[in-house]
Amino acid sequence: MRILPLVDPGTPDLRSPWRFLRRVLWLQRGSVAGGAVFGILWMGSQAVFPYVVGHAIDAGVARHDLTALWRWCALLLAIGLLQAGSGVLRHRFAVTNYLVAAFRTQQWLVRHTVHLGASLSSQLSTGDVVSIGTTDTIAIASGIDITARLSGAVVTFVLVAVLLLHASVPLGLVILIGVPAFSLLLGPLLKPLHARQHKQRAEVGQLTALGADTVAGLRVLRGIGGEEAFVARYRLQSQRVRASGVEVARSQSLLDATQVLVPGTFVVLVTWLGARFAVQGRITPGELVSFYGYSAFLLTPLRTLTEAADKVTRAVVGSRRLMTLLQTTRVLAEPAQRAAEPPVGAPLADPLSGFVAEPGLLTAVVCGDPEEATALADRLARFVDSDALLGDVRLRDLPVAVVRRRILLADKSPILFSGQLGDELGSNRERVFAAITTASAEDIVDALPDGLDTDVDEGARAFSGGERQRLLLARAVAADPEVLVLDEPTSAVDAHTEARIAGRLKAGRRGRTTVLLTTSPLLLAVADRVALLEEGLVVASGTHRELLRSTPSYAALVLRGETASRSA
Repeated sequence: MRILPLVDPGTPDLRSPWRFLRRVLWLQRGSVAGGAVFGILWMGSQAVFPYVVGHAIDAGVARHDLTALWRWCALLLAIGLLQAGSGVLRHRFAVTNYLVAAFRTQQWLVRHTVHLGASLSSQLSTGDVVSIGTTDTIAIASGIDITARLSGAVVTFVLVAVLLLHASVPLGLVILIGVPAFSLLLGPLLKPLHARQHKQRAEVGQLTALGADTVAGLRVLRGIGGEEAFVARYRLQSQRVRASGVEVARSQSLLDATQVLVPGTFVVLVTWLGARFAVQGRITPGELVSFYGYSAFLLTPLRTLTEAADKVTRAVVGSRRLMTLLQTTRVLAEPAQRAAEPPVGAPLADPLSGFVAEPGLLTAVVCGDPEEATALADRLARFVDSDALLGDVRLRDLPVAVVRRRILLADKSPILFSGQLGDELGSNRERVFAAITTASAEDIVDALPDGLDTDVDEGARAFSGGERQRLLLARAVAADPEVLVLDEPTSAVDAHTEARIAGRLKAGRRGRTTVLLTTSPLLLAVADRVALLEEGLVVASGTHRELLRSTPSYAALVLRGETASRSA
């Protein structure tokens, strides 16, 4: 029994698309070899059918030898049973090859996207990633799947050619020369098909990304009356996808027509030559029947060869696009020399702005420019390289995995994935329940039919904005990092809920370092220390009450935020 997904999918070869495909084949060489063996037996059984039928006619029917006829019929039955059994096993191996290749390439993709983290969205669009993870990985799997039938097609072509040469040298030469010539005819059709498929997938990726962005910002678009502009952009991109699809279909239809016309012409030629030789007495009636059977059978390997050429072409295109993603590197480089980790409880500082988060305290940052606040959060969590410090060690001198383990940033746009809510919030149920209380989300969980065992859809779209924000806050708190940076964690909740969260957050994070980027007076009131950020620099610090009395710009910013939030 094959366990999927694979425990160890191996590593890809990213030097070229052909090397990539060869690596996939090598990693599952056992099942590929099994599929090839049974593919040869399956198609080889069909190839020798005309040979056996011809000898049955010559030895049994023409000579009126009933014993010989029965003997050849028994051999036909045995070959038929072999064909049936090998056909079943060939199909099983082919499906296995397809599934394993699909899971392997998707695991490579998923692992690398997880490794890239936030670097992925800055280099590839959502549509490209979705397209690669579906269309291109399936194209690669289909290219691996065809190997079983391709092996049978190649071997049986040689087998039929040998049988024809044995019976008639001219007919054998027609096969040996005609099939390679037929294959060469496909070359001029495959190259433009290859290029057009690549272009179409790029257009589809852009369309998917545009659709995702439009849906994500639909509420904002409606608010500013920008729906028509985005509809027009989507319609334009849809037409580009349609046009590229028509170009692909034009090349594909030419290839499909060639797959019918050329093999058909080839079969007619072989049959015509065989009939002439039979009339001239150069071959027996049984051999004529065999030649006709060979001609009809040759359609199968010839079409398999053209199908293989098409699928391998698609697989090469898919491999190139998947390699583009797998060759994407992190924006944040690992340090050349790893610094020693600072002790637990070290302060977190940003020299660029002058901000310092003392260990074990809840420190708030107030800033009138959301972009400046987000930039500070990115530096503190090392989503960009800077001189930010944990203790006396620069974050960029620590491995990214270490920074992610010790510092967690819950930004403004996190998402909940599909699956059971409890699994999404964390693995430690006791800590999850405590975090739910901290985030004042008990009412949300209580209203669910199965509590934390309830399945939620992608993005938790069934929840309101405020409910989703509280669940995301619970997930961040349940992770229990040494340093938690929260960017506007209560912007979508009402004042009463925000007040409960403010009191519970300080208690729930006691002894841990917490940084809040907010202008909410309710949260600022419980902060141990508040820093005012103006033009990227900390210009004042103290408690909320102290800053209200001593810093007019702080009071104006905070009280304006309070008025705006209440009126909303």
